[in-house]
Amino acid sequence: MEDVPNPRAGAASTAAVAFPSQSAVSWAAIIAGAVVAAGVSLILLALGSGLGFAAVSPWAEHGVSAATFTVTTAIWLIVTQWISAGLGGYLTGRLRTRWISTHSHEVFFRDTAHGLVTWAVATVVAAALLGASVLSTVGGGAHIASAAASVSARGMMSGASASMASYGTDKLFRSVASTDDARSVQDLRVEAGHIIANAMSAGSIPDADRTYLANLIVAKTGLSQADAQTRVDEWVSMGMEAETKAKATADAARKAASQASIYTALSLLIGAFIASISGALGGQLRDQHP
Repeated sequence: MEDVPNPRAGAASTAAVAFPSQSAVSWAAIIAGAVVAAGVSLILLALGSGLGFAAVSPWAEHGVSAATFTVTTAIWLIVTQWISAGLGGYLTGRLRTRWISTHSHEVFFRDTAHGLVTWAVATVVAAALLGASVLSTVGGGAHIASAAASVSARGMMSGASASMASYGTDKLFRSVASTDDARSVQDLRVEAGHIIANAMSAGSIPDADRTYLANLIVAKTGLSQADAQTRVDEWVSMGMEAETKAKATADAARKAASQASIYTALSLLIGAFIASISGALGGQLRDQHP
């Protein structure tokens, strides 16, 4: 009996030949490009951190301002991603294997995807090398600046309470009399410090506490009631001003951290785009030189 050819089997064989099951991903090229991109990122980040620390100075009227530092950090993050992602994507496109009998549109898509995957692998590698604390900012400089500002703000807030409670309370009880009971004054200084700390926390001092402090000053220093009241008002004003400055510094640190995160996300998006385009360009040049 003569065998009848199976048309489905022929179609399946033709499909297997036309559409091979082999993966189109050139992992060797991707890994090579990702390693190069990660290495270049580390170099540029180290250079940017050095330049950033050199530009910042703790002394007044020296170094760049906080706004200038934030802008320059954002620019450097973008430049870092631009160079490293572009170089990694381009190398991936040039090093991948040549796809024979593949439509030009499919080749373009594959090269673009290879560049994007290269950028993703390089980003993960750089994040693993730099650590989770730097991952949120990638560049490191903006993260360190915002963290330092936050620590400075907390120190200022706690330091303001301590310094104002010691210096300002001493000023309250500067006696004009020739005799003074040191122990009693010391106890009153502690009590006055508690009153002032409560006023700074609440945002204002109660009238009862204000009058109480003025009466204590009159009894211990010999000042008139009006002068004692003026001394209390000046001290409360100094404490509130210090608290306001501390809160402003803390708010500036919060804004700096927020801006650093936004600039980091923007630089990463730019890096992904540049890597994809560079992969397509490298692949196109690869096919022109068999």
